[in-house]
Amino acid sequence: MKLKLKYFGKLAETAGLQEEYKELESADTLAELKRIVFEEYKFDDSETIQVAVNQQLDKNKTLKEGDEIAFLPPFAGG
Repeated sequence: MKLKLKYFGKLAETAGLQEEYKELESADTLAELKRIVFEEYKFDDSETIQVAVNQQLDKNKTLKEGDEIAFLPPFAGG
C-alpha cells in the first residue's frame, strides 16, 4: 500500500524531510504505521505526537491506499 507521509516541526528536522511516499506491506493500522515510522526515525515522546489521517485525528483508523498521514509534534498556544 502506498501512503503519503508528512512531517511537521521538530519531526521534519529529525526525519530530515517534510514529506515522503512509503510503500508498506504490513501496516494496515495507524498504530502499526506509527510504530514503523517511530522506529525508523527514532522519534521521541510517542505519547505527545499526534497523527492525522487525511486531516482527521482518529487513532483507530484503518489505512487504505493513497491516504495522507501527518505526524504532528506537540503544539503550545497562548
